[in-house]
Amino acid sequence: MDLSYCVVNTNGRQHLLTCLNAIAATHPDGVEAEILVLDNASNDGSGEAVRGWIEAAMGVGAQVRLIELERRTGKAANDSRLLREARGDFCLLLNEDSEPLSGATAAVLEALRGDPGAAVAGALLLDPAGRPQPCAWRLPSLGTALAGALFLHRRLVVESGGSQIAEVGWVQSAAMLVRRQAAAEAGFFDEEFFVYSDETDLCKRLRDAGWRVLHVPGAEAVHHEQLASDLASARRRIVEFHRGRDRYMRKHHSAATAAIVRVLSAWTYLPRALAALALPRHDARRYLMHAAAALRPSAGEGLREAADAYNRSSSRVAAS
Repeated sequence: MDLSYCVVNTNGRQHLLTCLNAIAATHPDGVEAEILVLDNASNDGSGEAVRGWIEAAMGVGAQVRLIELERRTGKAANDSRLLREARGDFCLLLNEDSEPLSGATAAVLEALRGDPGAAVAGALLLDPAGRPQPCAWRLPSLGTALAGALFLHRRLVVESGGSQIAEVGWVQSAAMLVRRQAAAEAGFFDEEFFVYSDETDLCKRLRDAGWRVLHVPGAEAVHHEQLASDLASARRRIVEFHRGRDRYMRKHHSAATAAIVRVLSAWTYLPRALAALALPRHDARRYLMHAAAALRPSAGEGLREAADAYNRSSSRVAAS
């Protein structure tokens, strides 16, 4: 089989249906494919919606399989499971809130087929208004942290500019094509990363093994990015984001380097918090949350704890 679409969903029913419709509408002719949807213990009717979509989409030209989890797990674990179960030579990893646009799948497929030394091809991500978003970067290091502290991040670290296919450090997994055999040889995703920096770690290990990582600007996908609007939910995402970043640094760099990067990362949010006091639609409290979590990533409760609490609650309901 040529291609496996691998979609992870957590309570994103409407976005998931939009993603599936986009897959069906943009699937390249002549490419044998399957669609794997992993529902991460949703309670919003996502499973029922997918089963209804499957019944209505028999002419999509691809086999569709729904995997429904009873307990909520992390993104790295979910993507690894999909990669293990996939039958395609190439696997297009998609978040439920990703929407591939016309020609996107064909473009990333062509990029990897045309470069046998490349293991990953990332699409250009757009926000819902169609504006390009940073989605490819240099691998994190003391140098990239210094660039961030000097507010030169977009100039020196972001690598998703330009109009040509380019080799980069890492790409975001919201719309990322993976050569399945290369991922298997690398051991798939490190499940110690619950979410965030898991794709950075995979790209690092693939590059260390001699593979290339590509950014493909000709492949475009809208990333709707379901950001939390309330501060409590935002705090959990912020904590998990900085946990993942720090785990990556401690895994691939020295303890001293990781400690310095924590301080540099925290610093970058303080001027932003100050500026937010005068700028409309900016919340200084969120920047201060980022600063605190960057400095002490092991403190506080993140998405892992939220999933654990959800699982305990679900178990109690099932037992009653």
